[in-house]
Amino acid sequence: MTSTMQIALTRPDDWHLHLRDGDALATVLPHSARQFARAIVMPNLRPPVTTVAAATAYRARILAALPAGMAFEPLMTLYLTDSTPVDEIRRAVASEFVRAVKLYPAGATTNSDAGVTNLDRCAAVLTEMERSGLPLLVHGEVTDSKIDVFDREKVFIERVLKPLLVRYPGLKVVFEHITTRDAADFVAACGPNIAATITAHHLLYNRNAIFAGGLRPHYYCLPVLKREVHRQALLRAATSGNPRFFLGTDSAPHPRVSKEVDGGCAGCYTAHAALELYAEAFDAADALHRLEAFASFNGPDFYGLPRNTGSVTLVREAWRPPAAFAYLGGDTLVPLAAGELLRWKMRG
Repeated sequence: MTSTMQIALTRPDDWHLHLRDGDALATVLPHSARQFARAIVMPNLRPPVTTVAAATAYRARILAALPAGMAFEPLMTLYLTDSTPVDEIRRAVASEFVRAVKLYPAGATTNSDAGVTNLDRCAAVLTEMERSGLPLLVHGEVTDSKIDVFDREKVFIERVLKPLLVRYPGLKVVFEHITTRDAADFVAACGPNIAATITAHHLLYNRNAIFAGGLRPHYYCLPVLKREVHRQALLRAATSGNPRFFLGTDSAPHPRVSKEVDGGCAGCYTAHAALELYAEAFDAADALHRLEAFASFNGPDFYGLPRNTGSVTLVREAWRPPAAFAYLGGDTLVPLAAGELLRWKMRG
């Protein structure tokens, strides 16, 4: 582990973020806006954000909830369905603030029940996205109940992603929140139109974290944490310098009552300490010199957006995230690494 005491980074972006809506949005947005200049905002609300009109309204609610004095740009996405019209893709491109379309296989994760059941039904949309350069963001898991939950990403690559790229070789794809060595190797072997986001929790923890000292639901996410061999492969990918791997927190807030219950929700809340958690992972790999590119450069370069100006500073300082934040209806939001010792802290 390096002895560096301070790191200055060009202001980073979060390329995969759940902000929710209403009172939940107002609670979590300041955490992300404090650290990131921009974020790709997920569209899996209820009802989902399936049109540019709905994305416009959601964007307005995000900006209205932004505390005075904070600067933050939400980059919007559309939720792909079996019946998304081609004209909606054209409207998205023309909007200049809808930056991608999200593929949720139906039933794969939180609020994915309206997702795609068969990609053949999206052929015209995917053709238009390939032509226009609008990226497809992929939740990469099959939903076949016969497939082991720990193998669903690997099977998705073979059954869905490889055939998709054969059919649409020019399609820009972000394989989101990858969790396996298989996914890291696949992306590394692909061409410049295929990239991947990696979360801090998949860099820091393996599946043992879910069960350490008893069941810990706040470490449960989808795709689920995997074996240590996969965590190590993700860390190698993130710290490799390959520009097609970049930061995406997948920070996903759920009230405690929805996590600590039979059938609890999947999702880890990391926005409270996102950069600190990534710094922990990169520091452990003696790769802090690679953190700025991963956090601040690779994402905007892939999306064709300018890199941010300004900077943030992380200092080596021991601290512990709070046990919980006040949340909806008097409930609480338990963050990842609550009460655990972290060694990096964002200044300011």
